[in-house]
Formats: sequence, C-alpha cells, structure tokens
Amino acid sequence: MWPVPLADGTGQDIPLVAVAHGSRDPRAAATVEALLDEVRLARPGLPVRTAYLDHATPSLGQALSGLDAAVVLPLLLTEAYHSRVDLPAALNEARARDPRLRVRYGATLGPHPLLLATLERRLAEAGVSPGDPDTAVVLVSAGSSDPRANAVITGMARSWSRATGFPRGLSAGPRATGGWWAVTAAYASAAEPTPAQAVALLREAGAPRVAVAPYLLAPGYFADKVRRSTLEAGADVVADVLGPAPELAEVLLERYDTAARAPAGAAAS
Repeated sequence: MWPVPLADGTGQDIPLVAVAHGSRDPRAAATVEALLDEVRLARPGLPVRTAYLDHATPSLGQALSGLDAAVVLPLLLTEAYHSRVDLPAALNEARARDPRLRVRYGATLGPHPLLLATLERRLAEAGVSPGDPDTAVVLVSAGSSDPRANAVITGMARSWSRATGFPRGLSAGPRATGGWWAVTAAYASAAEPTPAQAVALLREAGAPRVAVAPYLLAPGYFADKVRRSTLEAGADVVADVLGPAPELAEVLLERYDTAARAPAGAAAS
C-alpha cells in the first residue's frame, strides 16, 4: 500500500501529474501553471508535474519519466472522450515502456459543488451578485460529441438554479426573490444551444439582465469565441474563465487524495 499523503506535505507523498488538454494559446498553459502553483501553496512538499494531451509539452509520457509511482489527474471539467479514451491510452503506453510504473488515475475536476462556487466568484468579480433575481445566467461549456458530458452541464445548470432559489424555466412572468432569474446551459461546440442562441432565448423571454458564465478552465479559442458571440447577441456581462481559483486547487487536492487511496490501477471517482 502506498503512503497516505499528509496535509502538511511531510512523508513520502506520491507525485501528482496533472494533465491538461493543451492549447496553442500561451495563456492556457500559463493558467494551468498558475493553478498548479495554488496546489503547491496549499500542499507544500507535494511533487507536482504538468502534462498536456496536445499542442504543448511535456506529454504525459515525458511527465512520468523518472517516476516509479504517480497519481495522474485529468484537468478536465467533464468525463468525455479525453478522460475515457485518450488519457487511459497514454497511460497504457507509459506502463508498456516501464512495467514497474505504478499509477492511480483520478477523476475529472467536475462535476463538483466547488466549481459552482468558482463560477459565482467569477460572476461577482464581473459585478454580478450571486443569485440576483434580475439576472439570467448562461452556463457555457466547451461542448462534447458525448451526450453524457453535455447532460452533466444541463444538470449543473439545474442544480445551480435550485441552489440559489428555485428551479426556473425560460417563460416570462413574475419572479420570486432569492435566486437567479434563470440558469440555462449552452455549448461552445458540438451541441446546442450555442451561447449566442441561449442569450437570445433569454432576451426573448424577458430576462432583465443576462450574464454569461464560462465553464472553461483557461483562456483560449473557446473563451474568446464565447465572449465575442454572446456580447453580440445581447449579453450584459461575460465573466472570466475559472482559472487558478482556490476552489479549483481544493478540488484538485480532493481528487488527488481520493486517487492516492484507491487500489493500484483503479480509476478513482
């Protein structure tokens, strides 16, 4: 059995290898590194390495080089093709090169209640009070060809609406206080409604104000596209991406602790 990682970083902590999607936009890698710096501050002494699936280095194989054990965590917000297929395949290649390598594979960052807290943090930074009854929110994910991943975002929007008041549809009419005017999901690719379509629907339904909450880890192509298209469609506010928020660092360490205690070779949940 591996040593259980200690909160103060003493003992023999299992190295954490965080795997992001990767982007040609240098802001994305800078954001990932800033997030992992938050993890290092929260857990001093924990060895933390970065890896990327595409467009950036190091690769997962390169990040695992020289290690005999690691906890591999996907810096992905939903379970979809990358976490179900690409990452396990890369791990199998690494194990084939070094059969002594022991790896625990952790769960994706989302869904998790703290991610809703992060979304509200970013909206508040953009001037939107949490649960403002005069504000409708468009929760925007990157979108996936896997309908299960998109269904998670729909469920998040429903939960967010309940968490700040009561479930709301898109119909116009009197609203009770204590919760968003509405919360609806949208997808930057591969599914509908698009962010611009969601904004337009909320405007047609009579929403007094529309705020866009990007459920995206880092700046890049999708974040820029969402901001441009939703402002053109009539959004009043577009919040920043999740970025290196302390809540994300907390989720990452929770996923790490769960995976470190899992049986060897198992995927933690």
